[in-house]
Amino acid sequence: MPFRALNLSPKILQAVDDAGYTEPTPIQVAAIPHILAGHDVIGIAQTGTGKTAAFVWPILMKLTASMHNGQKRGTRALVVAPTRELVVQIEENVRAYAKHVPLRMATVYGGVSERPQIAALRSGVDLVVATPGRLIDLMDQRVANLSGIEFLVLDEADRMLDMGFLPPIRRIVKALPQKRQTLMFSASLSREIEKLTHEFQRSPKIIEIGRRANPADTVTQFVYEVRPHLKPGLLLHLLGDPMFDTVLVFTRTKRGADKIARRLESSGIKTVTIHSNRSQNQRLRALKDFKSGAVRVLVATDIAARGIDVDGISHVVNYDFPMQSEDYVHRIGRTGRAHAVGDAISFITPEDQGPLRSLERFIGRGIVRKKAEGFDYNQAAPPRDERGRGVRVSQRKIEPRLPGNSPRGSGDAPHGQNGWGFRNALSNNRPPRRSYRRHR
Repeated sequence: MPFRALNLSPKILQAVDDAGYTEPTPIQVAAIPHILAGHDVIGIAQTGTGKTAAFVWPILMKLTASMHNGQKRGTRALVVAPTRELVVQIEENVRAYAKHVPLRMATVYGGVSERPQIAALRSGVDLVVATPGRLIDLMDQRVANLSGIEFLVLDEADRMLDMGFLPPIRRIVKALPQKRQTLMFSASLSREIEKLTHEFQRSPKIIEIGRRANPADTVTQFVYEVRPHLKPGLLLHLLGDPMFDTVLVFTRTKRGADKIARRLESSGIKTVTIHSNRSQNQRLRALKDFKSGAVRVLVATDIAARGIDVDGISHVVNYDFPMQSEDYVHRIGRTGRAHAVGDAISFITPEDQGPLRSLERFIGRGIVRKKAEGFDYNQAAPPRDERGRGVRVSQRKIEPRLPGNSPRGSGDAPHGQNGWGFRNALSNNRPPRRSYRRHR
């Protein structure tokens, strides 16, 4: 089907053509007519299939149909996303699709100064893309006026309606007009979360492309069963293959991400990290370097599982296996996007066997087990103390201090016998500092 058959305006079709798109994806073909007709929509489709364009194009068309240039406007469309990275990604897409229409937009998210965001909202914008936390902060300051919202979009709806985000989403929706169009899009949506959507939508049209929560067919999935202490070595072994040219590594914790990044950097592999302890500028710089190819490996927590749209990610590595099956689907969806191919590799320890079986039931098929050729799986674990912590083994030979073997006297001598004192003899034989009191 050509884009012309979707009844989009000529200016939006021109932007679509400038972006190099040749034909709409199934989710776009199915969702756009319902959105243009004014229906609430729940769209479920695999990652990398153009869900953002599926809601941005019809909203832009409706907004521009009633715009009057030069007049101060109120906010008419609100897109809420779970992470800063996803907000920035949506902003880039909207600006590309609205290049030929007079749209005013603003982004609202934490980690950066709120002053430019306040100034943008006060000047009048048509569309706002926001994270819930910063948006509520600006609502409390009476800066964000949502009384004129006509379109509400919850991107990554399964994440937005879980127990972490649900209270702020309810507060945001309470500030919106009852008469509005509400759209929800995600790659996965459990039956429990789907029941919650009725709280925010009116008779939504449910559009499901393919099997629910099914990873993209363009992603080849493998599992490497490995003991926990061998995971760092196995990752370095796999990165020795030049085919691993653009690699996204997922960890469970921020500390684990930093630790892996230091290990890879010490081995000569250019690496950056993204997690919630990094400032927004650091996260944007890391993503920019990864997109440009300046670094080979990006190590991230699950905040990068949604919102990173990087062309040509060759491999996704689940260094720590996710506890939730939905997170796995979103993680591996960072590769194999837009009909490209990619590989997803998961490290599985004995403790991960239960979540792995749950995942295979969730996606409806098994995942191939593999072993890395040339890697020694029989390496002994490093020594541990009684609490299970690693023991640092020093290679330096320590000789006992005996009377007479010190160039400045014995460390066992009482204070004052060797002229410098007991403590000074143990601290590199340095003389004590002398303090001179200024005499008046």
